[in-house]
Amino acid sequence: MTETSPPAQPTPPAERKRRSASVTVNDVALLAGISAMTVSRAINTPDRLPPATLAKVQAAIAATGYVPNLLAGGLRSNKSRLVAALVPTLVSPVFNETVQALTSALRGYGYQLMLGQSGYAEPLEDELLGAIIGRRPDGIVLTGVVHSAEARRRLLASGIPVVETWDLSPEPIDMLVGFSHSAVAEAVCRHLHAHGRRRLAVISGDDERAQRRSQAFVATALSLGLAEPLVQQVPAPTTLGSGRSALRALRAQSTDFDAVFCSSDMLALGVLTEAQVLGIAVPTELAVMGFGDLDFARDLHPALTTVRIDGTQIGIEAARCIVDRVEGRAIPQHTIDIGFTIIERASV
Repeated sequence: MTETSPPAQPTPPAERKRRSASVTVNDVALLAGISAMTVSRAINTPDRLPPATLAKVQAAIAATGYVPNLLAGGLRSNKSRLVAALVPTLVSPVFNETVQALTSALRGYGYQLMLGQSGYAEPLEDELLGAIIGRRPDGIVLTGVVHSAEARRRLLASGIPVVETWDLSPEPIDMLVGFSHSAVAEAVCRHLHAHGRRRLAVISGDDERAQRRSQAFVATALSLGLAEPLVQQVPAPTTLGSGRSALRALRAQSTDFDAVFCSSDMLALGVLTEAQVLGIAVPTELAVMGFGDLDFARDLHPALTTVRIDGTQIGIEAARCIVDRVEGRAIPQHTIDIGFTIIERASV
């Protein structure tokens, strides 16, 4: 007996459509029994349609899997509803709070966030900025102030609203939400001095902002009449491992220091770990301070004294600045200094 296959079933029209071309606004309109113009209004200005009509369109969009062409809509309205944000690294958790707050705040305004990793080198940031500017987002949020002359020229020429964050500068490109790294380091040095620490050290990432903190810490120590602090530099982004190796490197130079300021909580975690391995009592023999107040800082043993930066406020304010500028509202304050807080715990 010869086996025969059942006759092939005809491919449904919707399936043929998916295989041959993308679903269009006309397909949605046909299924909903309304005009393509009404579908467009439902997508762009849903508040102007009767609820019953809007429900029809939404049901048809769900059934067809239609995704609106936001680029085409953006060309007509001169708005992309997208904001691009650049962070130096996705590995370090220090910027997570800002990114989460920025994402949530923008969503509340009807905008979406695109996230890019710029690295710590200017050429990488310049390359990424060129690609982003060419796609014309409604706004750009940067981590830190931009020092590349080429990047500044491009951003100024683009006319795109820009918010620099996590830093302060007397000459921002446009708007700025951040704090003074030098002021942080001065406050930390004075805090250690007030706790009786006189022989200081710094473990710092090699990125520009961490280096400014390191330099300001040394300058403040000298102004207080202390010996020049020991300085150990490690590559950014900093890690637990680099904190451990940095403490060993410092002790190879000298064991005569009683406090260390770390440019990140991850470095401080490494220092605490290595101090335990070496039998160094914290804070009796060595005080340790971090930067960032990451989630684990309060749960360490001893709990880590550190510098708290309100990343949530940075994200909220950056989103508000971008949206206000895009929607034509006045910007009463172009530079917002959110400050910082020293969180006193058991490691000092």
